[in-house]
Amino acid sequence: MKFSHLLSIGVSVLFLIGESAAASCSPPFNKLIRNGGYGVSDGQGKIIASCNSDKAYVPASVIKVATALAAFDILGPDYRFTTAFYTDKEQNLYIKGTGDPMLVSDEIRLILQALQKKGLEKINAIYVDSSAFALEQDVPGSEGSDNSYDAPVGATSVNFNSVPVRISKKGTIRSGEKETPLLPLMEERAKGYPTGRHRLNICRRNCQTEKQIACYATELFRALQEEAGIAGKGKMGISSVPEDAKLMYTHQSSKNLKELTTSFLKYSSNFISNLIYLTCGAKKYGYPATWAKAERAVNEVLEKRLGKKTAASIIQKDGAGLSRDNRVTVRAMLELLKVFRPHTSLLRKYMGVRTKTGSMKGIYNCAGYLADGKAYVILLNQRRNQRRAVLGLLKKGQYPGSATYPKKKKGKSTKKKQ
Repeated sequence: MKFSHLLSIGVSVLFLIGESAAASCSPPFNKLIRNGGYGVSDGQGKIIASCNSDKAYVPASVIKVATALAAFDILGPDYRFTTAFYTDKEQNLYIKGTGDPMLVSDEIRLILQALQKKGLEKINAIYVDSSAFALEQDVPGSEGSDNSYDAPVGATSVNFNSVPVRISKKGTIRSGEKETPLLPLMEERAKGYPTGRHRLNICRRNCQTEKQIACYATELFRALQEEAGIAGKGKMGISSVPEDAKLMYTHQSSKNLKELTTSFLKYSSNFISNLIYLTCGAKKYGYPATWAKAERAVNEVLEKRLGKKTAASIIQKDGAGLSRDNRVTVRAMLELLKVFRPHTSLLRKYMGVRTKTGSMKGIYNCAGYLADGKAYVILLNQRRNQRRAVLGLLKKGQYPGSATYPKKKKGKSTKKKQ
């Protein structure tokens, strides 16, 4: 039996156990919530209504709110990623990144222009120095699929470590976007795919992640070097910057942290949020970046902002919410929303209210702020997606403690008059 089938069976069994064991919520939520909880709190953070508020659930992408809060505390809203460019006597180029998620094709064109202005006339070999990251594993929770949301992260990553391809009816492979030229890696990854447009993770399961990331970066830099009319050719790969190499240029990302955070909260980019998460750990405890440093750094911010007891209810193994080892309670999420309130505008609107959603197979969550300013959380770890129905009730104030909650009708007395 395939691993994916075993995983699916395991997840189903988990939900069956959870649904049978979950405490029942009050009407009308009891018909919608089989394994999950919800909560509503006022502007001061006081819980008005809740169900299963202290049971831990898999948060999925709603955990990105914690990543954003920690990043603002550790890095600051004006923080910009940097990438350094060195050359040696043989006119080889060394690229040393620190995790900038915005090294896209047009940004690299600007970098090459800046290098030319600095006097660069030739590029022979192109090397990536990946020493700023020393990851213990690939992204926690990644399923190793071809989907772009499963793309790996690295110190020097281009185009979100995913390749855009377009395949004609005759099987011809072309680049899927005008900004990016066709590269050998794109042709390799597109083999066997049907007609149409695809955006593919550069890594299939069990690929050599660091090598593949460097391959994509160097191929793209080489293609855009030729487009810019810069002479030279040579090897491409991974190498540390030599001690006698000259620093030619340090590039600052075109977007600051606030802009990046807006992107990963509104569009739920796993790639951007994980690079920011890792950078939090590296800035707090020194490079190279590791998952362990990131987890420790973010947890310390949560302890400081929420208190140790509440922070203990949040387990975060990655910055995006891909890991099913992540956990959060309704109560802890409401506390998180209390301190995140100044950044409400960074959340997109879902069903008319500011919200961060989180979805995976069997996970249907959302958290944010209702139109009247109250914070709300919905955590559903169950087979049936009832998220919209639950949020609809919360928007209408159909929860215990609300002035618009339907009052229980008094039954007629059956007692006979004496």
